[in-house]
Amino acid sequence: MQKYGILVDVTRCIGCYACEEACAERWGNPLTESHQLSAIQNTAVEDHNGVYLPRLCMHCEKPTCASVCPVGAFQKTNIGPVIYDATKCIGCRYCMQACPFNIPKYQWNKPNPRVTKCDMCYDRMKQGRVPACVEACPAEARVFGLKDDLIEEARRRIKENPEVYYPHIFGVKEVGGTSVLYIADRPMHKFGFNPNLPEIPLSHFTEQIMTKIPNYIFWGGTLLFGIWWITKRRNEVQKLQRKLKEMEEGNKKEDEK
Repeated sequence: MQKYGILVDVTRCIGCYACEEACAERWGNPLTESHQLSAIQNTAVEDHNGVYLPRLCMHCEKPTCASVCPVGAFQKTNIGPVIYDATKCIGCRYCMQACPFNIPKYQWNKPNPRVTKCDMCYDRMKQGRVPACVEACPAEARVFGLKDDLIEEARRRIKENPEVYYPHIFGVKEVGGTSVLYIADRPMHKFGFNPNLPEIPLSHFTEQIMTKIPNYIFWGGTLLFGIWWITKRRNEVQKLQRKLKEMEEGNKKEDEK
């Protein structure tokens, strides 16, 4: 099955924040002036000294968030987006620690918190529609389409305008590839992206760790049970000692009478 994605052309972003408004409406979130990804903002436009950088989930081909989630709350779909099922989430926040792009956010201020992130408007995609942020962009700084077509379009823009673009498509190889691609006038690490991202998927490493977790859970559970049993036993002994002492004092009072 062909996969879809989003090409972000940083040189075309005008900082109008129409994408943020469309995303907020799609999720039912309030508008904010922070222009940073947060638990109530799944896309944002960062201002880097007058150069505007759209941010959203990168939708990795082999997502690390999915590989570390012990309950399968994250899933890479066949058509591109990485989606999230909040009903499965147990709040471990492994995904936040594992994401190489610092995308998932946590609703710390809610009584029943969950992780939030962009899902590339997966429900809209299934209806044949484009993501809300793409539809709202007046400058076509975000382009939606088949990933292979987006790569070709990015290559065309770079080739035809070498004085405008840094000659690299970010997301083609980084961490095994992503469904969101970037082209810009400078390397992406100048915008705060990790400059040392490997080409091999990070999930290759996290999966090796997560396969050992059942053993940790077993022995950890055994240890916790042992601690609980010892504590419970100690409390029972203390109760018995108090009871014996009370009986002893009661007997002394009877003898005195």
